[in-house]
Amino acid sequence: MGVAQHQQNKIIYDKMNFTTLSSWSLSPNSSLIPPLALFYLVPPHVSSFQTLDKAPDYVTDVTPYFFILILLEMITRWVQGLPRLHLNDSIGSLSAGMFMLMLNLVLFQSIELVGYVWVYNNYRLFSLPWDSPLTWWIALLGVDLAYYWFHRMAHEVNLFWSAHQAHHSSEEYNLTTALRQSSFQRFGSAWFYLPLALFMPPTHYLVHKEFNLLYQFWIHTECIGTLGPLEYVLNTPSHHRVHHGRNRYCIDKNYAGVLIIWDRMFGTFEKERDTKIHYGLVHNLKSFNPVWVQVHHYVYLVKKLFSAKSFSECVHILFKGPGWSPGKPRLGEPHEIPEIPHDTTKYNPPVPLWVTVYHFYNFAVLLVASYLLGLIKSELPYVVALCAVLYFLYSLTCIGLIHDHHPLGPFCEIMKLLILISCDAYFGFYLSESLLIQGMRVFAMFSLIVWLRVLFKQVKGKRD
Repeated sequence: MGVAQHQQNKIIYDKMNFTTLSSWSLSPNSSLIPPLALFYLVPPHVSSFQTLDKAPDYVTDVTPYFFILILLEMITRWVQGLPRLHLNDSIGSLSAGMFMLMLNLVLFQSIELVGYVWVYNNYRLFSLPWDSPLTWWIALLGVDLAYYWFHRMAHEVNLFWSAHQAHHSSEEYNLTTALRQSSFQRFGSAWFYLPLALFMPPTHYLVHKEFNLLYQFWIHTECIGTLGPLEYVLNTPSHHRVHHGRNRYCIDKNYAGVLIIWDRMFGTFEKERDTKIHYGLVHNLKSFNPVWVQVHHYVYLVKKLFSAKSFSECVHILFKGPGWSPGKPRLGEPHEIPEIPHDTTKYNPPVPLWVTVYHFYNFAVLLVASYLLGLIKSELPYVVALCAVLYFLYSLTCIGLIHDHHPLGPFCEIMKLLILISCDAYFGFYLSESLLIQGMRVFAMFSLIVWLRVLFKQVKGKRD
């Protein structure tokens, strides 16, 4: 068992080689696998693996389909007459997802899997056969039940809510919202899956954790109504719209990942009503700054802890609900959740068209660059990869600050461009001399001049 443990841990700490067609192809037309994975439809015989190095990285394989479906949703919303997506909110959601992925790339990679494998190797009571279809189905139920209880605690325990609130911070509800993820949630969620390590092979945990996550992507939409009898068993867009609502009847309901049966069993189910659902937090954040989106509730929590009158009150603040205060029930008083005014407006500070186009271009470049970084990260010195990630995160923060009309926005954007131009001058010989690269260099210089002019006008306006 010692040799097996060493080999399995080595697989995790070395970057896993996920994709070989022969190990997971459904048929010669293996391109069917990613779209099937989005709907949890990959059958057991092609998604059961003996070792972790054989398991595909389904999330990476499905990523292109995310953006295809986002585009299709935009078209569908236009056809159905639904309000168009706001670029600032969509970029804010995608930025949160990129924050999580970038931090995973250099800091948190495989942290959950390492813990699971350690428990499995050292404390498992028995091991289910990896190649049994029954094991596959038990894993589906086990992972989904663990997700239900984690998700419920992420709403009912203030400490866990501090991470999870990032996912709920958008006032919109569309496929980009699904990608608005917390960078720190894994530190709370990992504990809820550890009981499975007493008997469930790590490969099944990994595969079903990814399937569970991917399934939840397509249910973040207003374009799909109810789905007939499936509503009784599966989590659907209708059920999940309720979960994301801040209407009083929506709060703390429908925690399911894949199967809504858990909510029906444990008393947290709520059916969608005819009244309009308003999305977001009970008290909305009103910021597109991706750093603030991730950490603002931690800041609030620390302030509450410093104002506590006793140690026991500190414990209650951390482990009771976000709405708790002394003298109230564990989850607070439901009647204190504010009613939503009919004339409520979403946070949407206007920006000039040229800023919108500029941010769309910058975000697209960051998206491609971060993908390329993921491909070559193992070949780079750690410090170089870390600096690249920090630059990407800083760039996303600049976009958020400008969308918020923050006074530091133009200055931060200028600093970003100076860093880019300086690094290109120093390391530029590594890049090709293609027309595209040359054009991007010219655009960066032109952008620097434009933002210097914006900053000059801002400073001049303050003096006047």
